[in-house]
Amino acid sequence: MTFVDEVKTAVSVRAALLVIGVLGLMVAFIASYAGAFHNPEPKDIPFAVVAPQQISGQLVQRLGALPGDPLDVRTAKDEADATRQVRDRSIDGALLVDPRGTTDTVLVASGGGASLAQAVEAITTAAEKAQQRTVKVVDVAPAARQDSRTLSAFYLVVGWCVGGYLCAAILAISAGARPANTHRALIRLAVLALYSIAAGLLGALIIGPVLGALPGSYLGLSGLGALVVFAVGATTLAFQGLAGVIGIGLAILVIVVLGNPSAGGAYPYPLLPPFWRTIGPGLPPGAGTWAARSIAYFRGESISGPLQVLSIWALLGAVVTLVLAGFRRESGVAPVGAGASPVAPDEPNRPAP
Repeated sequence: MTFVDEVKTAVSVRAALLVIGVLGLMVAFIASYAGAFHNPEPKDIPFAVVAPQQISGQLVQRLGALPGDPLDVRTAKDEADATRQVRDRSIDGALLVDPRGTTDTVLVASGGGASLAQAVEAITTAAEKAQQRTVKVVDVAPAARQDSRTLSAFYLVVGWCVGGYLCAAILAISAGARPANTHRALIRLAVLALYSIAAGLLGALIIGPVLGALPGSYLGLSGLGALVVFAVGATTLAFQGLAGVIGIGLAILVIVVLGNPSAGGAYPYPLLPPFWRTIGPGLPPGAGTWAARSIAYFRGESISGPLQVLSIWALLGAVVTLVLAGFRRESGVAPVGAGASPVAPDEPNRPAP
């Protein structure tokens, strides 16, 4: 055998293509994470001003014209209104002007992201200093002592996402990438649902009662975890139904390569570049991270949108999985009594033609 023959024997064309695909995923991973995190710049942070009417308009205009447009400024009626908007996540900060002195108050919510709260503080402090005024900072939704960088919610959701696509991948590796019929697909989805409930309960138990890293409702976080895991797992099953074992790579591309850096974990949305800020809320990691922080620090405020996003991923993943399995049954597997085995094997793990 020549060396070339040895290479052809040792590395099949299929294996070579899969390795090239993995190389592409690696490059995309580096580009996505570095692109999202290498130079965080605040942009259009929702921000409110409470000030006397005679200076309110001028102050809004001045803050809105800061270089780089870091703040998206509007007015609030009073301190109570501004506080309510911060606590329901309509805005990320507020400036309360004291007309009788030179020290104003900045409201932040570190529970929504420590880096975002620090950015709001830094921007307003610099702007006030230019006017010979000082600020004091009031955190109206502070992060827990064991969650000082507010990354616990993000890591919790990342863990749930990993569990979701690994469960679906294991089902594919053990029994074939594509289920042979709708009954097999339903069984996989049922197994995934039971796994998702267990993953939600255990993840919330570890992050809350065991480690004390995240406050909030245990049942609320458990339910969120079950939805995150099922959404990611069902999406992975759907990708596998479309592309065979390559579907696992597609799931990693969507969930890990695109979803994790755009989730608002280390840097919340206003600090991310436009591309990642745009796609983040529509992907499971971003929706899950936002919802987990809302449950932990904002009494579940502003959670309906992320839950809808996760539900859509879960429903579409399940429907696509069932439809593709039904199509395979109709087009490729003979019914029982027509010469076929009563139990048809699932498709082996091979790339889609």
